[in-house]
Amino acid sequence: MVMRGWPLIKLLPHKTNFRFVRYAPGAGIVSLILCVASIVACFYPGLEMGIDFRGGAVMEMSAPAGKSVEVAKVREAMNNLNLGEVQVQNIDGDQKAIVRFQMPEYEEQGAVVARVQNAITEAAGEVNYSGVSVVGSKVSSELLVSGLLALGAAFVLMFAYIWFRFEPQFGFGAIAGLVHDVILTFGLIVLFKLEFSLNMVAAILTVIGYSMNDTVVVFDRLRENLRKYKTMPLRDVIDLSLNETLSRTIITGVTAVGVLAVLAIFGGEALFGFSIALMFGIVIGTYSSIYVGTPIIMLWGVKRGALDEDNKPVKFGMASRP
Repeated sequence: MVMRGWPLIKLLPHKTNFRFVRYAPGAGIVSLILCVASIVACFYPGLEMGIDFRGGAVMEMSAPAGKSVEVAKVREAMNNLNLGEVQVQNIDGDQKAIVRFQMPEYEEQGAVVARVQNAITEAAGEVNYSGVSVVGSKVSSELLVSGLLALGAAFVLMFAYIWFRFEPQFGFGAIAGLVHDVILTFGLIVLFKLEFSLNMVAAILTVIGYSMNDTVVVFDRLRENLRKYKTMPLRDVIDLSLNETLSRTIITGVTAVGVLAVLAIFGGEALFGFSIALMFGIVIGTYSSIYVGTPIIMLWGVKRGALDEDNKPVKFGMASRP
């Protein structure tokens, strides 16, 4: 027996007629408020810097078979060592735990790690240590600068690509959407106190790439419709273009979010923050393509004659003789 309505993609309407532009002013105000709040939150209370950017050590431990790691005793032992901010969390149930602590600059790294291991063994009993990684303060500051430079380079390259492919107002609309997505992603990181590490930088760069990809699809359809409907008002052309690309946007977004949800649930602590930030970035990137990038084009206006002259089809073949 064949199930009707399967696959679920067939349940999506073939044609929609949503008036997106009508709600653009209200959406713009909400986006502006959220962006300002996110910027303020990045300074107060600020980002929870990970070991990559703050400097310190991460150490994994596991209990012998049939036993569990007593996190409370481990945390108490770590607090007595005066190593600054300490984090102790279980992973994979109660048999494994991960410890994060800051590394004193005046003491040798190997000596600090040995002192930590001895203190934990005395407090919580015999455990096995593995995966000890140490990042110095100098290296952490260099990583932070490199991460910020990577984000800046991504913005510049994306803007250059859009400027080359479309008109300048398309480029400014795309960059405004990218800035909007990145700022709100930082706000999410602060709100949920996610650790800002190199994994999070990779998530933000992925958000930039996804958002730009979705924006290019919308802009390409918009440019095509501007050539096709020369007398149609710009706001109607924008609504038409957004409706025509809506099903593609929904299918792509839902598929990506579904995969990331599985990764967040089963990927463990190391990938949880990465997955959450990326899921949020994909959703907000879809939103920005509709309510950040295209409204800027509507406010700026488009010279349709310039679009007709751009990218004219080239005819190949033997020229006809006079």
